[in-house]
Amino acid sequence: MEMVKGIRGAITVPENTEKAIEEQTIKLLAEIFKKNSLQKEKIISIFFTLTPDLNAQFPATAARKLGLSNVPLLCAQEIAVPGSLEKVLRVLILCYFPENQKVSHQYLEGAKILRPDF
Repeated sequence: MEMVKGIRGAITVPENTEKAIEEQTIKLLAEIFKKNSLQKEKIISIFFTLTPDLNAQFPATAARKLGLSNVPLLCAQEIAVPGSLEKVLRVLILCYFPENQKVSHQYLEGAKILRPDF
């Protein structure tokens, strides 16, 4: 039996450019897909957030280039909490998974400090 599960992830982006945001989005999504054996057909929606210092590109643009053209995608700005990690791209993927399958959340590069328990 399948159920809806959420997969979280984050990655730091070295600079506020279209290219850097696109490359890091693709890197993060590719790792999430690989570690979870995620199939595009099982995705319900993807929600991206970026810290306020990243505004040169929509992560959804990169996701579309990966063939996610039929998946609802949404981008938003993360809350600007003083002292929080900068240049972070976060993602929440809602998808169908077998009930007994665990998800593998992915926190890459500088974003590893956000969830050391993963």
